Amino acid sequence: MFKKILIANRGEVAMRVIRTCKEMGIKTVAIYSTADKESLHVRFADEAVCIGPPNSTESYLNIPRIMAAAEITNADAIHPGYGFLAENASFAEICDEYNIKFIGPRPEMIRKMGDKITAKETMLKAGVPCIPGSEGLINDKADGKKLAKKIGYPVMLKATAGGGGKGMRRVYSEKEFDKQFDDAAMEAKASFGNEGLYIEKLIEEPRHIEIQIAGDQYGNVCHLSERDCSIQRRHQKLVEECPSPFVDKALRKKMGDAAIKAAEAINYESVGTVEFLVDENRNFYFMEMNTRIQVEHPVTEEVIDYDLIKEQIKIAAGIPITGREYFPRLHAIECRINAENPFKDFQPSPGKITELHTPKGHGVRVDTHVYAGYTIPPYYDSLIGKLITVAQTREEAIATMERALDEFILEGIKTTIPFHKQLMKNKDFREGNFTTKFMEDFELQPEDETD
Repeated sequence: MFKKILIANRGEVAMRVIRTCKEMGIKTVAIYSTADKESLHVRFADEAVCIGPPNSTESYLNIPRIMAAAEITNADAIHPGYGFLAENASFAEICDEYNIKFIGPRPEMIRKMGDKITAKETMLKAGVPCIPGSEGLINDKADGKKLAKKIGYPVMLKATAGGGGKGMRRVYSEKEFDKQFDDAAMEAKASFGNEGLYIEKLIEEPRHIEIQIAGDQYGNVCHLSERDCSIQRRHQKLVEECPSPFVDKALRKKMGDAAIKAAEAINYESVGTVEFLVDENRNFYFMEMNTRIQVEHPVTEEVIDYDLIKEQIKIAAGIPITGREYFPRLHAIECRINAENPFKDFQPSPGKITELHTPKGHGVRVDTHVYAGYTIPPYYDSLIGKLITVAQTREEAIATMERALDEFILEGIKTTIPFHKQLMKNKDFREGNFTTKFMEDFELQPEDETD
């Protein structure tokens, strides 16, 4: 087992990794920018190294500085968390060169799944259902329009190096194809340095359902059931739950088997997620594979009592997995608490937290790195915490979430807590009647000034 792990990340996920490492008797090293010197992950790690100014390119994305921090602290492994360098194959290769274990899949696995076209080709060969579309990149607009006509509108343009909804455009007719193509290519180049696009049939109002998987160094792969991530805004997830209110036993079995096929096709090693779109008739299609731990991993942990960070570390250390398939015994829901103002189009709301009380009690979990007096910097992702509730049934998990949200006091900045309170009371959400288009029709009621 590793003696010391450097965490190449910040905030909530860094705290999450630190907690598991402490339980495993592993020393930790936090890295931080000057903007994060007061963050809890800096305080609770065994060692901390400042690696640069607030700008991510000079700190959390600066590989030479991260490797220097690992060397001077004698870390024998690096955990990348999620975001930043978590799915950077070159970073994983550099870790190998320095004889420092990258806690995640091998570089070739990251590359195979990081490029959407390569991933789709791999899945088709493995027999995993994929959305009808181009076999490779679209050469030009004329080629794209020809293929779109063949597939049938509506279609979706996607960046091959995409993620987080960037470089994606819906196209409903040929007359709007040129503009959407140009916009998608421009955004893809600006975001990823790669303007390559491919085209797929647009699945109208699907569910976004992902399967958590784990694979070890010996070819063993298992799945750990599904998560429903359909409540999202501009392709950014807001709420996740396990199990999905839409998935029955038969579909869970089919999707789980398909996810295992996907992992076995690349000899996957580590924890990861295979993401699918599911239509109203329960037909499912491969969307992408995330070769890292996910933000929403706690809902899986809560329903099957399984520490995914611990499993990720054990796999990296060469310990075999059990190889079982896991199915949910309970129901868990996660609300992402972001420093955003939901009443002003979810605009970021950095600043100083003047008061904080997190909810407690049976079936409540809060993962966060903030505290009263902490100043949220404006330079990074707006996620400041995750509120997870777990109960015997979905109805009880929602009731616990409502209680926990009412108990969550966070003052000094605006957060998404008021949005979540309204969502929990929404009839369609409570009945499990929602798709990825749910937020397009969701009407947020004006904020109660007396609240």
